[in-house]
Amino acid sequence: YEQSAQKYLCKRQSVKNGNGALPSMRVLRFFLFISKGVLLLTAMTTILWLTAVVILGCVLFQRLSGKVGVPALLFFILLGMFFGTDGVVKISFDNFELAQNVCSVALLFIMFYGGFGTNVRSARPVAAQAVLLSSVGTVLTAGLVGVFCHFVLGVALWESFLIGAVISSTDAASVFSVLRSRHLNLKYHTASLLEVESGSNDPFSYMLTTIVLSVMHGGSSGGQFAAMLAAQIGYGVLFGVVLALAARWVLGRFRFSAGFDAVFAVAVALLSYVLPEMLGANGYLSVYLTGMILGNSRIPNKSGLVHFFDAATALMQMVLFFLLGLLAFPSQLPRIAPRALLIALFLTFVARPAVVALLLTPFRAPLRQQLLVSWSGLRGAASIVFAIMATMHPAVMQNDVFHIVFFIVLFSVLLQGTCLPRVAAKLGMTDDGADVMKTFTDYVDEVPVQFIRFSLPEGHPWAGQAVRQVVLPPESILVLVLRGDRRIVPDGSVQLQAGDTLILSGTAAGAVEGVHLYEKTLDADSSWLDQPLCRIHTGDRLVILVRRGGQILIPDGGTVLRLGDRLVINDPQSKS
Repeated sequence: YEQSAQKYLCKRQSVKNGNGALPSMRVLRFFLFISKGVLLLTAMTTILWLTAVVILGCVLFQRLSGKVGVPALLFFILLGMFFGTDGVVKISFDNFELAQNVCSVALLFIMFYGGFGTNVRSARPVAAQAVLLSSVGTVLTAGLVGVFCHFVLGVALWESFLIGAVISSTDAASVFSVLRSRHLNLKYHTASLLEVESGSNDPFSYMLTTIVLSVMHGGSSGGQFAAMLAAQIGYGVLFGVVLALAARWVLGRFRFSAGFDAVFAVAVALLSYVLPEMLGANGYLSVYLTGMILGNSRIPNKSGLVHFFDAATALMQMVLFFLLGLLAFPSQLPRIAPRALLIALFLTFVARPAVVALLLTPFRAPLRQQLLVSWSGLRGAASIVFAIMATMHPAVMQNDVFHIVFFIVLFSVLLQGTCLPRVAAKLGMTDDGADVMKTFTDYVDEVPVQFIRFSLPEGHPWAGQAVRQVVLPPESILVLVLRGDRRIVPDGSVQLQAGDTLILSGTAAGAVEGVHLYEKTLDADSSWLDQPLCRIHTGDRLVILVRRGGQILIPDGGTVLRLGDRLVINDPQSKS
């Protein structure tokens, strides 16, 4: 359309205005505007339709993965390849810059939630081992892979270390996915060890990748190298801790409307990544620390934040792995497969086990634990995102780093991720007496508890009595007394007063046979209108609640029903 308009303008200059042979420019601009609008609307509709199809496909594959024993993240990648340029749908997509931006946002949310779910208390017995694996272990893994690539495969020295740096970290999303989806309970606090290691080593891999790329591009001096390292770690830790403490203070001090505490947490996660990055620091380290401090703090509505970030992170994982699959060209994989396979085999069976043995043996870790930790070194999205960053960097490279890393990730997720439960069982590392979900702070135990709130009127038998003298309903406990602006946590000596609001808790019954609730709104024709409940014949039905405007009334026989009242009625004979 733009080309046609340009041709029209050129032609119009050569034709006199008075001959009427050509339409006016206003008409042309109008039709051009309408045409562009239709094209944009059609494109947007197509994008939304494809998005819905992809998400539904990912959800179905998530259900399927548990039955076939293959990690769902592998299905997400394969689905992206199916839609990609070399796939069946053939969506042409090779925008590495867009992919890097989208994947970086998705990865920061995954890392924030990974930190949020890191249970410091459960991880304390293996904290030293986990920190060593995530820091020194990442550096050693990168070095061993770099040496292998240079001296065995003949790759240039710094490019060899770049490949090692990119794939040096284990992937939190992959490890968490396998542990949670298979409820893999492990002995010797191994689940906590893997959780902390995989959640915290991505920042070190990112730091190594950044430093190697800087050396390849500009040849940084020793002083610049040291300053870069100090800024990466120092500012990353500083911003992560300060922002987490500030966010914890705000969440504890102010009460947010429904859902806005989650919106606030999203803003904190974004800031904890962006602010360090603006100063050349490690944003991933900052965002992980922010999530970990918040996740291990007592903050209001924590279960609501868990449910929100659980869903948001699941969506981010779908987007991330699908986009990485969409960006890949399967036709390029056979060309790099021999070299990538050798690197994957060396990483899985030599480098990772050697590093784990070196770092865990001084802690007298059992051999079977070392073998399982070695096998659990899954590579994933973070490595591919860092490979995209390397591809976008102006540093000159002789190898297709992106597809090499992509192949290694496919190999790792398919082989290690699929076989991890079997390897754990073979090594006798499964623990049926533990619950792996409780190693995460975002675990929400479904405790069957319900609360009852009521106020003591004047003359109530409980008014003026101590809590120890009050006979509460069976299987219930008084958890809070609200007296004006005061919140009193009661003990046996607390004296109850008229006007107090009491909060009782008891076991929730769940579904109960014979309890079938429905609502009825009183209109002008109702025979119940302006009648007290004691004079209304309801048969087996019982009015258990009355909604009147903004009020909720627990009725008794003297409650008079009014126009517009919404009644909640139990009908034990109902089959609905």
